[in-house]
Amino acid sequence: MTPPAIEAVAVHVVDDDAAIRDSLDWLFRSRGLTVRLWESGEAFLAAWTPAMRGCVVLDVRMAGMSGLDVLDRLEELTSLLPVVVLTGHGDVPVAVQSLKKGAVDFLEKPVDGGELVNRVLAGLALEARRHVAASATRALEERLATLSPREREVMDLMLDGLLNKQIADDLGIAMRTVEVHRARILEKFGVRSAIELAGRLADLRRADR
Repeated sequence: MTPPAIEAVAVHVVDDDAAIRDSLDWLFRSRGLTVRLWESGEAFLAAWTPAMRGCVVLDVRMAGMSGLDVLDRLEELTSLLPVVVLTGHGDVPVAVQSLKKGAVDFLEKPVDGGELVNRVLAGLALEARRHVAASATRALEERLATLSPREREVMDLMLDGLLNKQIADDLGIAMRTVEVHRARILEKFGVRSAIELAGRLADLRRADR
């Protein structure tokens, strides 16, 4: 299946108040940012794809799906989009709950425009780092998928610290065969040693947590 085309980085404003959407649209565009406006959580989630880029500015209290509901759904989708939540005055418990559900920040309404822009810029920087890390993870997974069953066995024993002769004895194959498999494995991952390979795969395991 062909992956969806990567979209332009944008600030996704999700708020059911048209006046606030228009105000935030002007605010972000005045700072040179691309903006997409969504009148409800349902509309935003219906358009969401894994290729969507940017940062979300999300109102907590909306008709229909609440902001917390949207956060729950984004977590289920394993979305990489950072979310800055807008809460009403005195909604501290809701704000804390939103952070537990994956929001990266929250601000109380009425928000200071400059502060909101700064939080969103930080969110965009975080999303860029997440995107790079996710791309690296996908590349490693694709390389893992190219290994033959025997290469996978050899790699696992390499990562356990076994020498070529030990691997050959363990698998009941010639040491020269192990050397060939080892060379192919290192070539596929673009590394020069089992230690470097272990580091790459450790990064992959951390990304999966």
